[in-house]
Amino acid sequence: SLNCVEWSLLPPATEEVVAQAQRLKGRFQGDPSFEHENSEVNAEDAETVEGEKEPVMKEEARLVATIEQIDRAVGIIPRGAFVKTPSGSVHENRSFEGLSLMEAKKLSSYFHFTEPVNLKNKTLLEKADLDPSTDFLDSLEHDIPPGSWTVQLERGGTVVVLRSLLWPGLTFYHVPMTKQYGYIYFGTGEKNLDLPFML
Repeated sequence: SLNCVEWSLLPPATEEVVAQAQRLKGRFQGDPSFEHENSEVNAEDAETVEGEKEPVMKEEARLVATIEQIDRAVGIIPRGAFVKTPSGSVHENRSFEGLSLMEAKKLSSYFHFTEPVNLKNKTLLEKADLDPSTDFLDSLEHDIPPGSWTVQLERGGTVVVLRSLLWPGLTFYHVPMTKQYGYIYFGTGEKNLDLPFML
């Protein structure tokens, strides 16, 4: 939206757009038609593309790619909010009543809401303690670098808040013993690539 009254949907992100957006640096301008130039074109690439313009990307496409990157990296849900059926389909768990306060304080009680990567690399012995109906996603406790999440209690311990240090501005909340949870991002759209050196 340009005027906060009329809204339109963004197109879906493709892998090419996401890869191109990862090479861009700098903040967003607020104009969907603004063209970002890739300043990291090396000399070899510049020679092979003689006569052509430098690769540019419209801000609208960069926004779509950045939202996709954030959702993949830090879109999370509490353990048990979704279940996997024996047929392999994933559904919202209607009987989910929230995590207990003790569970809500642990990073192992939260999962990335994307296709699992680390879970496939676990041995059978490591998978033996997991419940296949609820533990079918990657847990936050194994995120790299370790320490990329902060867990805090707010409002006298009635709300658990997780903040991402990798994508500053991402805040997830969960009210223990209720179905209330969600996340929101208020950031610059820039990933904190210095995080491993800051921890």
